[in-house]
Amino acid sequence: MADLTEERTRLLVKISRLYYVDGLNQQEIASRLGVSRPQVSRMLSTARAEGIVQITIKDPYSEEHHYERAIAETFGIHDVIVLNVPGTDPVITNLHLARAGAALLETVLNDHDIVGVMAGRTIAAVGNEIGYFSRKGLQFVPLVGGWGSEGAPWHANSNARVLAEKLKSKYWILNAPAIVASAQARDVLAKEPEIAEVLHLARHSTVALVGIGQVSERATVVQSGYFSRENIEAVKRLGAVANLCTSFLDAQGNVVAYSDEERMIGLSAQELRQIPNVIAIADGEEKVPAITACLRGRWIDVLITDLTTAKQVLEWHHRHPLS
Repeated sequence: MADLTEERTRLLVKISRLYYVDGLNQQEIASRLGVSRPQVSRMLSTARAEGIVQITIKDPYSEEHHYERAIAETFGIHDVIVLNVPGTDPVITNLHLARAGAALLETVLNDHDIVGVMAGRTIAAVGNEIGYFSRKGLQFVPLVGGWGSEGAPWHANSNARVLAEKLKSKYWILNAPAIVASAQARDVLAKEPEIAEVLHLARHSTVALVGIGQVSERATVVQSGYFSRENIEAVKRLGAVANLCTSFLDAQGNVVAYSDEERMIGLSAQELRQIPNVIAIADGEEKVPAITACLRGRWIDVLITDLTTAKQVLEWHHRHPLS
């Protein structure tokens, strides 16, 4: 005669087969066996705890997931998406990162979200790759002023417009340059009603999509023509390694006080931090110190990068400990 323990085990196995093999839901199992749904839930938990059910996940992305967890736990940010992109072609890498960004937006955006959008070629690529999905009342707003005519295809206004058009949503234009001649000129422009309205909306974004700039001649602010080599060398001498919106950060992730920031029209890193969900897309060896600085300062909530960069970020962080 079977003892009580064996019969209990038999019941656990039966419920487990009904749920995991036959595909019945918990309520269907409860009705079939004449028990409550909470009882079924508890028995399924017991079956897992006792090793009757052993769940195996076939994970072709195990290395990427390892580095996602490592970065998220090391820096305390909400989420990391790491892509293993074959080859070293930066164009292909950029395309994969843009597609990951587009897929993430489809997941995280809700009805009536206000999406703040930064300048940059990677953000422009997200706009090119994103497909239509339905959300009510979405609005897209630039986080900084325009970078000038040469950068028109990827400045913040253009990026906001392209994303909005793809999603059949409303967008706003910040009719001001990113950098003006003086702090006084910035203050005057920022008080113009149309500009003030857009900046106000940007500060109330619920999601932000940004890039991370390095402090070098390859930086967006330099390539756009607004920052000279002398400007970028000056901020570098102050310890800056990263550019985030209108702010510069040092290797520890702290904001670097720099007089020319007073000439910039757009959100600062401190204002960006008030946005509930800041998604950053960045990759490349030259950006590793900049990415690490943003992670150390917890200026972003989600990072999308490639596997090579993810490894380099962790290595750089360990080689350059926080002071």
